[in-house]
Amino acid sequence: MYNYQFDSRYFAQAPGKMEEMCAEELQELGATDIEVSYRGVYFTADKKTLYRINYMSRMLSRVLAPLISFRCRGTEELTVKARKISWETFFSVDQTFAITASVAKSRITNSLYASQCLKDGIVDHFREVSRGIRPSVETVNPDVRLNLHIEDDRAVVSLDTSGESLHKRGYRLLAGEAPMQETLAAAIIRLTEWDGETPLWDCMCGSGTLLCEALMHYCRIPAQHLRKNFGFFYLPDFDEDIWRSVKTECDAAMRPLPPDLISGSDISPAAVSVARENLSRLPYSGAVKLARKAFQRVPGFENGTLLANPPYGIRMGRLEEVKLLYGELGDFIKQRCTGSTAFIYMGDPELRKSIGLKTSRRVPLVNGKLEGVLVRIDSYTGSKKPYYAEFKSREEEEKTTKTQKREEEHED
Repeated sequence: MYNYQFDSRYFAQAPGKMEEMCAEELQELGATDIEVSYRGVYFTADKKTLYRINYMSRMLSRVLAPLISFRCRGTEELTVKARKISWETFFSVDQTFAITASVAKSRITNSLYASQCLKDGIVDHFREVSRGIRPSVETVNPDVRLNLHIEDDRAVVSLDTSGESLHKRGYRLLAGEAPMQETLAAAIIRLTEWDGETPLWDCMCGSGTLLCEALMHYCRIPAQHLRKNFGFFYLPDFDEDIWRSVKTECDAAMRPLPPDLISGSDISPAAVSVARENLSRLPYSGAVKLARKAFQRVPGFENGTLLANPPYGIRMGRLEEVKLLYGELGDFIKQRCTGSTAFIYMGDPELRKSIGLKTSRRVPLVNGKLEGVLVRIDSYTGSKKPYYAEFKSREEEEKTTKTQKREEEHED
């Protein structure tokens, strides 16, 4: 038996600064004995819960099932231990595998060399049991992903039960210039506490990641609804009947999106086209309204939730222009968003000053290598009657007069 079979204990990798939120989500999905660690969360789960976590989690990166752990003071010990594992119970010589390794406070200081030694042991084992035939290593899209972590001269070899990273939902085949990671977008939606009682609008939607995550959140679409392959399929005790029941139960909870609830816009026609393409891969996306329009031209957005992931100026190299844009966004929120709550993600926290408005909450969040921050801005209360910003569908846009089109192009 392997370690995870003895104690049903797993390790979930979490994006930077999202450990506590991931722990809360794990508890909601049925995990127990939760322990927050650096860049991850330890938890206990039965098979049903493990499968549900992989299928439903919106914020986790990966879930690892520990196979063996041992004292490891040199790379030779890695190779010897790897030879003793019955790898043929996980995958065959016709399938591919990849290894991700990390080392910390260890006599083994090179993670790449450590993964090479583990790979050698796996290959040697297959050669012994398969008459010299061995599986191939495939780093791009392997059938099985393994994880090696060495810390304080103790090694843990795990199977990645997620397979491909869980931030890859399958809907975003196209991305903008500086895309937001899906797990971060899901965390932002969670932090807004938006429940669908008021309209939600992303005023700089880019490739539509926030819109897609808002749609999946409201419609209860499983985060991995589009995924066909999971790493837990390769566990020796995988139970297909339990997996099918979990998937059926989760899919049955989905619900349609009401009209006029989620909207997005962007000044870039290319961005709107990409957002529309990405959304089209998700159920109920036809109810999401998209428009090519600068937020400065929108008459107002009252009593709703406003989202924005403006340019940072870091990658774009136009910091002064970006500061002016943030100032315009601050003016728009103050003057035309009565009764609304705005959530702005900034890749550069210093840009918060350019908005010129008081923030009621600031949450540090990482997007790739950028140490960003999500700020909340509460506009003063206006009328109780909701006002929906007017967004035109593609069909309505085609009916726009030539004069209006020329004006829009001039202003853009």
